[in-house]
Amino acid sequence: MLSNCLPFSKIKNKDLPLVGGKNASLGEMLKELYPLGIKIPDGFAVTVEAFRTFIRDNHLKERLETELSILDKETLNNLSSVGANCREIMASGRIPKEVEKDIATAFETLRAGNEISVAVRSSATAEDLPTASFAGQHDSFLNIVGYDNLLQAIHRCYISLFNDRAIKYRIDNGFDHMDVALSVGVQHMVRSDKGSAGVIFTIDPETGFENVIYITSAWGLGENVVQGAVNPDEFFVFKPSLRNQKNSIIYRKLGEKENKMIYSVGTEKPIINIATSPAERSVFSISDIDVQTLGEWSYKIEKHYKMPMDIEWAKDGLTGELFIVQARPETVHGKRDSISIKEYTLRTKSTPICKGKAVGRSIASGRACIVHSLADAGKVQKGDIIVADITNPDWNAMLRKAVCIITNKGGRTSHASIVARELGIHAVVGTSDATEKLHDGQVITVSCIEGDEGMVYDGKLEWEEKEINIKEVAETRTKAMFILADPHKAFQLSFYPNQGVGLLRMEFIITNAIRIHPMALVKYHELSDSNDKKAIEAITHQYANKKTYFVEKLSESLAMVAAAFYPKEVIVRMSDFKSNEYAQLIGGKIFEPLEENPMLGFRGASRYYNERYREGFGLECEAIRMVRDEMGLTNIKVMIPFCRTVEEGKLVLETMKHFGLERGKNGLEVYVMAEIPSNVILAEKFAEIFDGFSIGSNDLTQLVLGIDRDSAIISDLFDENDGAVKQMLSNVIQAAKKSGVKIGLCGQAPSDYPEFAGFLVAQGIDSVSFTPDALLKGIENISIAERRGKN
Repeated sequence: MLSNCLPFSKIKNKDLPLVGGKNASLGEMLKELYPLGIKIPDGFAVTVEAFRTFIRDNHLKERLETELSILDKETLNNLSSVGANCREIMASGRIPKEVEKDIATAFETLRAGNEISVAVRSSATAEDLPTASFAGQHDSFLNIVGYDNLLQAIHRCYISLFNDRAIKYRIDNGFDHMDVALSVGVQHMVRSDKGSAGVIFTIDPETGFENVIYITSAWGLGENVVQGAVNPDEFFVFKPSLRNQKNSIIYRKLGEKENKMIYSVGTEKPIINIATSPAERSVFSISDIDVQTLGEWSYKIEKHYKMPMDIEWAKDGLTGELFIVQARPETVHGKRDSISIKEYTLRTKSTPICKGKAVGRSIASGRACIVHSLADAGKVQKGDIIVADITNPDWNAMLRKAVCIITNKGGRTSHASIVARELGIHAVVGTSDATEKLHDGQVITVSCIEGDEGMVYDGKLEWEEKEINIKEVAETRTKAMFILADPHKAFQLSFYPNQGVGLLRMEFIITNAIRIHPMALVKYHELSDSNDKKAIEAITHQYANKKTYFVEKLSESLAMVAAAFYPKEVIVRMSDFKSNEYAQLIGGKIFEPLEENPMLGFRGASRYYNERYREGFGLECEAIRMVRDEMGLTNIKVMIPFCRTVEEGKLVLETMKHFGLERGKNGLEVYVMAEIPSNVILAEKFAEIFDGFSIGSNDLTQLVLGIDRDSAIISDLFDENDGAVKQMLSNVIQAAKKSGVKIGLCGQAPSDYPEFAGFLVAQGIDSVSFTPDALLKGIENISIAERRGKN
């Protein structure tokens, strides 16, 4: 065995002191995970012993120590000059002959007589640890061909140990400069320049939610995704569905993928970036089958290492094979012990200047500072908000001054995103135009509290912050559940004390994720040429069958929520737009009647079996069926709104069955909203055909008191605490109890009025559902009421 080089097949994780974190992980996976079907490109490590021989034979240690001793560790004012001098010292050395000989032998064995291209990557002994990743601090080189170029690349890796950013990272993380040694990995290049590549986190990188695997992908070599130079395709894979061999892809989002990195031909540079074609941008860069495979591999890698992992993958465009090219511990959420939640509320609202992907969950105001390169470092002040096209690892010292980062390009696995998380600040990435819309010195507010989207506002907005210790929130007998509308907030909200989702509003998903009237998709080929038809085609051009667009988008949004709270129940209310609201969807006007009073008109259950909407309801049913039966998220339950009569309830259930959604099949429970006096009066009859009730207190109050709740003139008469309303509530709760079915209430009153919460608890209600901002106050009111009930 060569002392200066080791093949990956002879390396295990315990060899980290000898080959560094990256190479130790590659060897471990090749030895332990390759037999499980996970493909790792072969290669070898130039060991730490070779590096130390290089330092010793060139007499570099004392020269480096002398130079590093003059570094001002407090201000780092002379970091650039000290770093440059250290790199010059390293560049003056020559790789010893004995090391060169061993590298030549290892390289000949790897190439086996063929002309090959390799990736040459730095692998430090303090790298890819659970507490410090060193990601991006040292240099790597791609598409290296020939022995002489290989030696040069290895030498450049050695030099990069003293990059300014690496020196600062060691200081920040308490590593002695001369204790950290460098190994170099030499690995077969995967021809992803002809295919695609990306990054995987085995938890949600934003929230730390552990039940999903987050996969990104873009055309070409993976460096663009790592650096944040492109907005990649995104996927979420649900781990329990993987384990149960179900369709595990619960979310897809098409990225712009503006560029791709490929091999260079006829130039001095081994790799170049070129623009992608419109066709490449309009399709996913990886198939569902490959996403599923990567999900399975990532899950096995996480299980092997027993911790969340940050993984890089590549697909060979010539052979169609997938490979894992790196795997390191995830270093942000893996070391956090979250026992508190910080809540933010914007007190003033404004129209955002630009939007992007939210990284972190916070709000900050500050002075915008446009940064194009490291040359702009001098103008960045502590407390600034750095605005850039993309960020670079060389900027890490500068980024530490910022309270927030905004970029034009990049996704949640980009350098900007990773650095923001490690620094404990938030970021908005992939805005496309932040550097154009913002200017130096402009005071802005950056909010990442809106779920998936991050917002940038002009001026300093006012907001409130409140920190809640989760352990101090009381447990209650009465289930406290969520009222949810936005699926992208589900992962974060799953960490709150809760018993699931009592009401998931389908209308929000249709309005924001789909935007098109279901019947306009069902009848697409019958639509006359119009602006609406053009708009539908622009949105759904990837779908030959327009109905598939609706089912796929709806099922993914529902699956995100079901996954977030799994195995707790998630009760999905089927669409409950009024006809005038349906008409506002694209293509909706021709399918909706003009009604004098839509609140009491063609809405809820009455639509589902009516020929005007029956096929649209079928699409809703198919989305629910896919989530439950194909993805395995059987914690989803269905709720029927505004069901006027028992006979109407039976018609709805028959219609659902026709569309493959049968009550009782695969454990499906179907609830009904109790929001009409007839639901209360005939509650026991409704209980014979439904599995439970959810009281809609707003509609029930307006119908009991005969009030239009949208009327400003008589709005002061609207009161859930009215005696008549309370009598109806009491009646329906007792009827549910008598019939042995569950009953809950969705509404604001139990959080606003402690006495109303006390009334519901006294009646024995099973659950109360709250909007996220009202949940904790609602739990407090329920807890007080339950304690009083015991006394």
